[in-house]
Amino acid sequence: MIKQALENLKINALNDMQQSAIDAAEKNDIILLSPTGSGKTLGFLLPLLHLLDPSVPTVQAMILVPSRELALQIEQVFRSMGSGFKVNCCYGGHPLKIEMNNLSQPPAVLIGTPGRIAHHLRRGSFDTSTINILILDEFDKALEFGFQEDMAYIIRQLPHIKKRMLTSATQMDEIPAFTGISKPIILDYLTHTASIPNLKQKAVIARAADKLDALFALICKISDKPTLVFCNHREAVERISDLLWDRNLAHDIFHGGMEQDDRERALLKFRNGSHRILITTDLASRGLDIPEIEHVVHYQLPHTEEAFLHRNGRTARMHAEGTSYLFLEPDKKPEYLNELPEIEELTERPTLPAPSPWTTLYIAAGKKEKINKVDIVGLLLKKGGLAKEELGLIEVLDHSSYAAVQRDKVESILHALKNEKIKGKKIKIEVSR
Repeated sequence: MIKQALENLKINALNDMQQSAIDAAEKNDIILLSPTGSGKTLGFLLPLLHLLDPSVPTVQAMILVPSRELALQIEQVFRSMGSGFKVNCCYGGHPLKIEMNNLSQPPAVLIGTPGRIAHHLRRGSFDTSTINILILDEFDKALEFGFQEDMAYIIRQLPHIKKRMLTSATQMDEIPAFTGISKPIILDYLTHTASIPNLKQKAVIARAADKLDALFALICKISDKPTLVFCNHREAVERISDLLWDRNLAHDIFHGGMEQDDRERALLKFRNGSHRILITTDLASRGLDIPEIEHVVHYQLPHTEEAFLHRNGRTARMHAEGTSYLFLEPDKKPEYLNELPEIEELTERPTLPAPSPWTTLYIAAGKKEKINKVDIVGLLLKKGGLAKEELGLIEVLDHSSYAAVQRDKVESILHALKNEKIKGKKIKIEVSR
């Protein structure tokens, strides 16, 4: 079953950490310590395939995660494995009605954020008597976000747990008793990639008054590749974004104060290449499915080395290469840097980069309207007149879908699809806002 799942995921081989997690899954509880970007998701999803029972019609495994985006990402990976087991996720900001409908035919695997899962348990939305596997993913982050109380409450409602697995990207002094983990096998892969071998470090030297000009010049120089710009606070993200839009520099933003739909759309456009710059808080430093980041920019330096490593872990993942840029004031450097990195030279007259060759189409129908990727591919290629290479990433959500298309084809596509239908219904199609 694992072999078939890997074929479906188009993965040729597991890394050492993932193989160790599968080998250990038959035995005790597991604590898996491994850096951001090392493939922990498969480390706990693949062992599930041997532990789930197809004859049980109710929830068997619960996966608790600290963020909505991580819940959605894990759900997508599990679906892509093609196991035949149903999976759903529940999280704040997602319509309760959809979740209740999903839970009326319970999934084998239920993924969720602690607050929303606790809410469902209080409502009695699903039967807990068959849940015998508990996975606490990015547990250190969940503690940091203050989910102890909800997690403790949830675990108290699950009396039949036989297998517990906890993942973390940082070392923890002790594991809280409420997890119920006892005599665990500890798989520690944190030291294996603490320093990222394919990561180049560079410094941008700028006084406070010149920082924004320096950021603009840097982005103009490097933004033909996917770039994450990190700030310490959401207010800084908004302020910098406004100033960059004033200079006509296309980008997107991502932080915890945004509406869920806006957060999903920002990540989606970044993934499909419509925007190559994402300005964000540390919310994007962990657990998000953002592949192939070439550049990480520390516009505001993180306060700890741990946060610095998590941010850098977004790039140079697995066997890729990447560059981390640190904005430093003259004659200053953080304590966690042993030496000053190579200085990045910037031009005084930066040229605005060309827009991405991709843009995103919004289609006002999704999974709940029985729309799938094949329907959208057929519509855009056959009726919209696109060639295969002019169509990029397609993502289908509950009530909407998004497709990346070549920017210079948008007008002709919209014109060609003006009166077309999907599954017999006329559906609004437009450029995503």
